[in-house]
Amino acid sequence: MQPSSPLPLVFDDEGKDVTPHPLFHSDPDTAVPRQAKLLASSDYSGGVLSSFPMHQTGGDGSFVEPFSRRTCGNSSISKPNASTMEFMLDEIVEPGSQGDTAVSLSDVQVRQEETEEQLTEEDLDRRVDIYLTETETIWMLDMPSVVASVESEDAGRILERNKIYVDICKNRPGNDRFVEKMMQTINGAAKNKEVQCDKIVMEDKGMVVTSWDLYDSFNVSETEPTSKGEATNGKSSTSHMTKKHDQTASVTSARGNITSVTTLESAALARIHEGEKNRLEAILTSENFQQDLFFMERVLMENIFQPKLAAYRQFPVLIDPAVTSDNVSTVVAVKEAKQEEHDKGKKDKEAQKEALIDPSIPSDLNKALEETVPPSLEQLWSYTCDLTKGHNVSSMAWSKVNPDLLAVGYGAFDFKEQKKGLACCWSLKNPMWPERIFQCEHGVTALDFSMASPNLLAVGMYSGTITIYNVRSCTTTAILSSRDSSARHTGPVWQLKWLEQDRDTADDDKRERLISISADGRLTKWLIQKGLDCTDLMKIKRAGSMKKNLPCEKERKSVVLISRQAAGMCFDFHPKDTNFYLAGTEEGLIHKCSCSYDQQFLETYKGHKGPVYKVAWNPFSTDMFLSCSADWTIMLWHQNSQMPILTFSSTTTVVHDIMWSPKSVFIFAAANESRVEIWDLSVSILDPVITRFANPEAKFTSVLFAKNTDCLLVGDSRGEVSVFAPQNLAASSSTKVDALSDVISPALTT
Repeated sequence: MQPSSPLPLVFDDEGKDVTPHPLFHSDPDTAVPRQAKLLASSDYSGGVLSSFPMHQTGGDGSFVEPFSRRTCGNSSISKPNASTMEFMLDEIVEPGSQGDTAVSLSDVQVRQEETEEQLTEEDLDRRVDIYLTETETIWMLDMPSVVASVESEDAGRILERNKIYVDICKNRPGNDRFVEKMMQTINGAAKNKEVQCDKIVMEDKGMVVTSWDLYDSFNVSETEPTSKGEATNGKSSTSHMTKKHDQTASVTSARGNITSVTTLESAALARIHEGEKNRLEAILTSENFQQDLFFMERVLMENIFQPKLAAYRQFPVLIDPAVTSDNVSTVVAVKEAKQEEHDKGKKDKEAQKEALIDPSIPSDLNKALEETVPPSLEQLWSYTCDLTKGHNVSSMAWSKVNPDLLAVGYGAFDFKEQKKGLACCWSLKNPMWPERIFQCEHGVTALDFSMASPNLLAVGMYSGTITIYNVRSCTTTAILSSRDSSARHTGPVWQLKWLEQDRDTADDDKRERLISISADGRLTKWLIQKGLDCTDLMKIKRAGSMKKNLPCEKERKSVVLISRQAAGMCFDFHPKDTNFYLAGTEEGLIHKCSCSYDQQFLETYKGHKGPVYKVAWNPFSTDMFLSCSADWTIMLWHQNSQMPILTFSSTTTVVHDIMWSPKSVFIFAAANESRVEIWDLSVSILDPVITRFANPEAKFTSVLFAKNTDCLLVGDSRGEVSVFAPQNLAASSSTKVDALSDVISPALTT
């Protein structure tokens, strides 16, 4: 059936027109793009001939096209109008054009009209084959992907490169093959700045002088006394001058004589003054005068610090009843001042009692609370002078025979703050100036008095040198030094201690020895013979890495160590058996060692996460010991347990020093950077019973209990050693061996 319309129509079996309508209608005003040849007139075979319009999508090369059908067997063949076309299109849209393109219906009709006369019936009945092919892909943008499929060919190579990169990132910290460097940049342009200052004020001043004043001032150093003959010659030679000139010459001669007399008098006075000065210097430097000044200074210090010293020794403050009438007013003024202080203290105590009273508590309990005042630390005085200001207090030690003599070492802990150090001997009889001052080339880090020879003071320095001074001598030179020893320490000496070992050995081996520990990993025993000779008790070896690999993690690569020795920080010998000792390291480990073995540890206690700054055996319960560290904690240990029994953490600052009380098994003191604490384990294992905060510009560095009293000495970073007396501290003075274990056991079970 030939359609009457120039367009091919499609009908279904019932005769309904189901011809599809085109979705795109081109604008007749737009230019027709160039079209490539699609069909050849000579290539006809069986197939499907489509009528236009045809729509081509840009990406897949598919066409949407309407058809006119005629049934031929089981196949449906599209047949165009007889006057349609011998070929459909010569050219289609060139590859790479933007958007979807279509051949409009009007263009097809124009082509049909042009070729209608040239086509015959045979041409129209001839079968035409149309082949649809895909054009080449034109890449407008190529972005490589950051991910790859696990099934791709390069998957194995990519995974291997990723593993190499992860290993490099893990091994970079601390590796010598990676060094951070700074590059030189262009200097900024110079800038000119103006500064405002005060206006310069200028003044004009003048004075009136005569000619003889100018002459005398110019020749004052050359003026000599004139003899009578010279004066006569001068008169005869000037006889021809006028009267005015004669008067001027006579005045000049008189003034010259006066100047020469004045010079002689001043020279005589200078000689007298110099002789008087020499005589005064001889008096001041004489031994008798120095001894008298020494006794006078002692008397003045006793008078000034008598109340403080009495409180230190826990004596009552005495007032001399025999007072003369001349100083009655002074005594009355002193009494009035003391009464005011007493009234002020009484008011403060009443205020504290009122703060403790709670109206919701019965009156009986309130009375009990009124009687209880919280314990505190009262500062008595400070050992400080102009020479020690600005120096860090690194260590303190009492004399073994004189409980009033204190040795203090001054030196910085950090490498960047190093400067010359000091070792001073202070006495209770003069808290304002040290008795002995020893200047050191490097910062002092440790010191200790000898027991067998109480006049010997051993001093350890940051450079690793150990020197020994004689405090009885007035000279400040060291009598012994390890500077020239081939086995001297190569790191800072962090602790020194004189020790007399009680092993069953010969008498020579029982002599007192000096023990030192250093950052070079050696714990050394020094012998005093002709010089300082040493042998190593232990070379502290580094422990292996305690980190374990995860199940999915491969084995860690071994880290190359700069030194196989671990830096030693502190040590303490057992109070009953000096053959055993504890050694704290920079790794945070505590090793129990024996003097009989220098190659292995008896026990290793693990608990601290930072350097261990101090270890101390309990002097009464000798199975217990304390340790403090840079990880802000204090730990209580039992020598038979490798884990700590208790951990005390009251602040978030470094704990520099700890010390057990010499009078109680429960009490110990600790020096944090921000405050000093006194703990009483019989009262509480959670909080300290006394806390004293440091000044904002200072940090506490060391603590030391007094020998014969309950006072506490605290050193800080400003060079001051403060003496504190505990107030209202009703602590137990028990010294039983099992008392500490009896108190801790219930706390652990609960």
